[in-house]
Amino acid sequence: MTLALHELSHNLGAKKPFWNRFLSMIANTCMGIPAAATFKRYHAEHHKFLGEHHIDVDIPTYLEGNWFKNGHVSKLLWLFFQPAWYSLRPMILNSKDPNMYEFTNYFCTIVADLLVYSRYGIPGVLYLCLGTIMGMQWHPVAGHFVAEHYVFNEGQETYSYYGPLNWICFNVGYHIEHHDFPYVAESRLALLRKAAPEFYEYPHYHSWVKVMYDFVMDPYVTPFSRIKRKELSDEDFEAFRKKGGLCTK
Repeated sequence: MTLALHELSHNLGAKKPFWNRFLSMIANTCMGIPAAATFKRYHAEHHKFLGEHHIDVDIPTYLEGNWFKNGHVSKLLWLFFQPAWYSLRPMILNSKDPNMYEFTNYFCTIVADLLVYSRYGIPGVLYLCLGTIMGMQWHPVAGHFVAEHYVFNEGQETYSYYGPLNWICFNVGYHIEHHDFPYVAESRLALLRKAAPEFYEYPHYHSWVKVMYDFVMDPYVTPFSRIKRKELSDEDFEAFRKKGGLCTK
């Protein structure tokens, strides 16, 4: 469902932004943890400011990179704690005041959790929350977190995956195509590549599991294996932060 939230964050589930937000909150209720509204705010900035220092919170922090860069075990642990990094990075690097959409998202998710609790107790709520968390750890689908932007081929910032898990993941593997055209629906990304194959002749993946294996085993690939840039001045960044980012409502 996290990838359903991704699709809806681009307003690709319905014609009107309101209905995309509505659907994202409905989808979020089965995850146990409110995420849809906050994800939308930060993901918009990930696309517009890919790799930008302190704005793109997809970039690991110095703490992550320094603590988990050496050895197979440390990188395996970094993958295990992936849900924590995605939760904490925004607060550390680019904190924002919650908006009304986020408060509504919190309310809807908490109400859904209470309804589950009333029928199934703590185990029911844990099932939802732990299912979400475990799906972002050593799960095969979680390989997309590493596959999308970690540099395995020198100079290449974004990578696509053309394996069978795209069938259940809203084609998120077509990631170069998605960054080129972020408002093309997932159901059309394969057609986009077919229509213009000469623009997508880059090294790519067929297995997210192998991506995670290579990340752990390759001594030259670490959480710091990202292309990072600083194109905004400190003054521009501060003005951007005070504004509340791209998505303020």
